[in-house]
Amino acid sequence: MKREEIEKLRETVSCTGVLEQAGFAVDTKESTRRAVKFRRGAEIIIVTHDGRGWFDPLSDDKGDVFALVCQLEHLGFSEAVGRVGDLIGYKAAPILWKKPPSKVEPADIMARWQGRRLPATGSGAWRYLCWSRAVPISILRFAIVQGIVREGPFGSMWAAHTDSAGLVVGWEERGPDWRGFSTGGSKVLFRLGAQDAVRLCVTEAAIDAMSLASVEDLRDDSLYLSTGGGWSPKTEAALVALLARPGAELVCATDANDQGDVFARRLQVLAVHLNRPWLRLRPPADDWNEVLLVRKKGKMKAVEEGRRAASPSTASREAAPG
Repeated sequence: MKREEIEKLRETVSCTGVLEQAGFAVDTKESTRRAVKFRRGAEIIIVTHDGRGWFDPLSDDKGDVFALVCQLEHLGFSEAVGRVGDLIGYKAAPILWKKPPSKVEPADIMARWQGRRLPATGSGAWRYLCWSRAVPISILRFAIVQGIVREGPFGSMWAAHTDSAGLVVGWEERGPDWRGFSTGGSKVLFRLGAQDAVRLCVTEAAIDAMSLASVEDLRDDSLYLSTGGGWSPKTEAALVALLARPGAELVCATDANDQGDVFARRLQVLAVHLNRPWLRLRPPADDWNEVLLVRKKGKMKAVEEGRRAASPSTASREAAPG
């Protein structure tokens, strides 16, 4: 095939169509119009450049539509060209976005962060974290003191991602009906705990980091981290800087599923490369927040059973004198 024909294929066939045909599905909650996340089991592919490019957030793999077919089907370039040619005219299903694209440039990150209130007793973020997600009040108060949580809109909470200088560069947004990341912000690391700690516990979400801190009673030697579900060059650089501390060890506390295991293996590779000890800390439920929720349900059930056992039965009350 001539070079002109190959270039025409590259412009005509979208990576989106290739992934759809391969059984991948769009994760709209984790996607933006510029970076659409596709999932197939534990596999993740991010499509960029209006469908013309892609990358794997859990590896260094990236490229155009031909590289994508080579990656998915383990083919050589010539065979991949044929596969791509078979998709000429194929129209991928449109992505239904919940809100229109914003035409307003994002304001300064720090100004937006400082413009939000700290969570207070009974506030929206307080109710969401402590009541809906079972995060203990003591852990939330510790996060408030460290200045890494804020009130988000509509009962949501913001959890700060900071750089090595401690400056807020972005935040995870979580709420009853919303999950996202700050517009214009950068994913680096959410950091809860002793900032000079050498035991580095990496989770996939800030709420999981808070949950693990609760399970472990906020160990003095530990820093509880979240990557926000991503792996950017800035995230890797931040982890490398933390692991450079004398005596540092890496705890891979990612979710107990295929994606979490893939993420944990990538963390292990980083630790081995830096000659640092590591261990896999796998939650006994799907994730660390689920562990808290299960415990909460168990305690509520025990309390209810205790109340029933302590109160006299209807028959006993009817038979009692008077």
